[in-house]
Amino acid sequence: MAPRTAPLQAPPESAEAPRGCTNFKLRQLVRRVSQRYDAELAQAGLKTTQYSLLSHVLKMGPVRPVDLAQAMTMDASTLSRNLKPLVAAGWLALGEGRDARSRLVSITPAGREKRVEAQRRWRMAQDGLNLTLGAARVGALHAFIDDALMRLDDQPAGDGDE
Repeated sequence: MAPRTAPLQAPPESAEAPRGCTNFKLRQLVRRVSQRYDAELAQAGLKTTQYSLLSHVLKMGPVRPVDLAQAMTMDASTLSRNLKPLVAAGWLALGEGRDARSRLVSITPAGREKRVEAQRRWRMAQDGLNLTLGAARVGALHAFIDDALMRLDDQPAGDGDE
């Protein structure tokens, strides 16, 4: 049985100032969590970025690359580079858009099958993380991250750096 852990709670605003680099601590956490997902998804023959791409294309339907890049908060060149192996594997297809200059990305039947396989592996990674950290703590972490993202979206990058 997993040890009980208290849910993650934000410290009171009057708490002692954080020590160390927040960016470094977040990167450490992201690397550690990513390793778990990467190991599971590798068993389905995918990287986490590839699983995410398949999932977004499935959800968005045939989609223009520019809209897909925006939804995934990545630049067009990164998206193009990440699409190539999925198109080559036959999991995604690039088709014609509304005019001769536009393209649409869609998921193929083989891509749907691959995503179903990978979704089982993703679920194993998610359940393992919930078990290790405690579901309440993971839920609190999600809420804290959502709140932080909302607060950061309210400010242009660079504000408060004085």
